[in-house]
Amino acid sequence: MRQAFFALLLVAAYHLSFAQTLTTLTNQPPDGAGIGFLLTDGTVMFQGNNNSDWWKLTPDKFGKYQDGTWTQVASLPSGYAPYAFASATLADGRVLIEGGEYNPIPIFAFTDLGAIYDPAKNTWTPVNPPAGWGFIGDSPSAVLPNGKFLLGRKFDRRMAELDPATLKWTEVSSTGKSDFFAEEGWTLLPNGSILTADVKNNPHTERYLPTLGKWISEGNTPVNLQGPPEVGCIQYGKGQLYCPPGEIGPAILRPDGTVFATGATHMGQSTGHTAIYHPGKSLTSPGTWTAGPDFPNDDAGDSYAALLPNGHVLVSGNSGTFYEFDGTKLIPKMCCDGSLLVLPTGQVIVNGSALYNPTGTYQAAWAPKVTSVPTTVAPGKTYKVSGQQFNGLSQAASFGDEFETNTNYPLVRITNRATHRVFYCKTHNHSTMAVATGTAPVYTFFDVPADIETGASTLQVVANGIPSTAVNITVSAGAASPTSF
Repeated sequence: MRQAFFALLLVAAYHLSFAQTLTTLTNQPPDGAGIGFLLTDGTVMFQGNNNSDWWKLTPDKFGKYQDGTWTQVASLPSGYAPYAFASATLADGRVLIEGGEYNPIPIFAFTDLGAIYDPAKNTWTPVNPPAGWGFIGDSPSAVLPNGKFLLGRKFDRRMAELDPATLKWTEVSSTGKSDFFAEEGWTLLPNGSILTADVKNNPHTERYLPTLGKWISEGNTPVNLQGPPEVGCIQYGKGQLYCPPGEIGPAILRPDGTVFATGATHMGQSTGHTAIYHPGKSLTSPGTWTAGPDFPNDDAGDSYAALLPNGHVLVSGNSGTFYEFDGTKLIPKMCCDGSLLVLPTGQVIVNGSALYNPTGTYQAAWAPKVTSVPTTVAPGKTYKVSGQQFNGLSQAASFGDEFETNTNYPLVRITNRATHRVFYCKTHNHSTMAVATGTAPVYTFFDVPADIETGASTLQVVANGIPSTAVNITVSAGAASPTSF
């Protein structure tokens, strides 16, 4: 399959040409690696090549992923081996996947199956679909600031919210939506609304206001972002036909508040276009679009992108070439293809096989800020840490439509000052899943590992690969009782 091919290509290319910028993992994923999710304890979970098996990468004792180790975790429930689905890491630390274009490859299923993974129990539990939907497939989704999972139905304008606490769906209003949800991607903005560039109704764009339950127009992009339009219809279900409207590339919110949206090469065009969204002044006032740089050589596609700590957007082209968008131009970097996920080290893990090491650094104003945390913590206990901007300035990950792997949630990292060993604490029950929260007070809870080393240590909150200033703490077996919540 395509995933396995590119995993081999990645390894070969890294050894041959790109040692200064790409670092091959010492231990390769045992069954290949496709889409990956950053868990809130600092480990990374990847879907294996047979699509039902999952593997977890744990960094070494110094927090380095290059020398990390793989362990197999629970497989999906029987009969569910999806490819191309809606997904998220939730605020409670669980991972949710919904639907799937294929189940399994190469069968077009547009399945309405779903499942949720609990890292503490190492189990996948089936999740029922919204009532009456029948099909989900490769649908757009996003976690709202309140922690609920919002899903759009691929074949029409229906939307539903999943409450993670009850795993119950509630259908919500989609008043004003101009076309169906097929192939479009969603980008969460700082004001809590969701931006999308339409595929069927291109070059129109629109924005969803969850608090008002409606979509509003954001005008047209100055260039067409739609990829190849309908090239044939697909039969599914009982004689139903889906006629794909085309494709589109990823869209990423940047630290300056703009959104960099990429197209997919359109039939008859020699290049793939990009566009930049500039938000309006209020929740309901529309923003504006300007044209961005073109991809060379038909190289734009339905692909992965990630926000680097330096504020650049790393995006994969159709050819496998990586590009960095620096706010003005697209800078070609290297091959290869694969899923992209920002790690707490600031590196990007590529297809579970190698690490992309970006240059430059972040601005101090982008970093999380710790304002309150216990100065002494104990192994195996739970504590609260408070501060600002714990969710970063962006979701920091995007695909053309499905494969949502956002990392806008806080991680807590404790480093022993004597041994330099690094311990990630599982975080959960974040106060918000919003992005770019500025000076608003936020918090999360963290579980100190039972096997943590005691003694003088430092604590950092990390979001999207950017750490807070280190805070001095002491890890002591005789620490006070955990914070209540």
